[in-house]
Amino acid sequence: MTKPVDERQDLARPAEGQEPPPRGKRNDTPPWPSRLPPLVNWPVVFAIPFVITAMLVVVYPVVYGFWMGADPDLYEDLFTDETYLRTVWNTLVFVGVGVNLKLVLALLLSGFFAVGSWWIRGLLAVSLLPWAIPSVPALLSIHWMLNPQWGMLGTLLGSLGIPNPDWLIDSTWGMTAAIGAHIWKWLPFWTLIMLAARMAIPQDVYEAAAVDGATGLRRFFWVTFPMLSNVFLTSALLSTIWTLSDYNSIHFVTGGGPADSTHVLATLGVRYAFDVGDVEQGVAVALSALPVIVPLIIVLVRRLGREGF
Repeated sequence: MTKPVDERQDLARPAEGQEPPPRGKRNDTPPWPSRLPPLVNWPVVFAIPFVITAMLVVVYPVVYGFWMGADPDLYEDLFTDETYLRTVWNTLVFVGVGVNLKLVLALLLSGFFAVGSWWIRGLLAVSLLPWAIPSVPALLSIHWMLNPQWGMLGTLLGSLGIPNPDWLIDSTWGMTAAIGAHIWKWLPFWTLIMLAARMAIPQDVYEAAAVDGATGLRRFFWVTFPMLSNVFLTSALLSTIWTLSDYNSIHFVTGGGPADSTHVLATLGVRYAFDVGDVEQGVAVALSALPVIVPLIIVLVRRLGREGF
């Protein structure tokens, strides 16, 4: 029996010795990123500009700074410099008093702002202004307020019959003013951190403590503070690192005076490098703080890496 022939297939079939008609050209070539070597992909390509920028902006200045401060004679001169030794003591006082007083006040104020009244919330918004405004005009205004001749604070105290302290003339009062300005500037930020940590404490814990008779101060010391201890310690480490590098509070309030008696390491290094013109000595002053800063950073990173921070 003869098999029927499909005329359409017969017409579509090319004649013997004739090339088939060209079809639409199909592009089977994969896109160029997939043709790159296995280790070269989009994340690596996009990271190249960042790596180059980090090398130029971070790595090169740090390596160059270590190279400039590698001479041991620089540190021998520092350790016999009375101004540097006074500056080390000022730095310890500035960091020790500033960090501890700032965080203790922030912890106490966070309890006040945790109350849900509407006027307390408004007061919280106003209290954030010192941290929100730029540092330079704020600290310069404090400097002019402390001027012994026409400063606002001296005029106010004089109208009340209180003698105006020598804020910018006496070194002790100068350090007091700089520490006060630093606390005024950064207290709102740390208060906000402590307040957020307080609000994260479950209310069930407080209810259980109330059943056991822990109220008032007992609740604070036995419930609130233990649950805030991790945040408090981590904040103390971070605040210590930031305070060690605080340049504005000293420079714009006291200028390191009188007679370089209120300098800290952050400001003395700049003075030696740019005012005196001894760049290597200024770098050595900055590098002398590394034995304190590096362990603090290591401890901070290890704490942040722990589970349950």
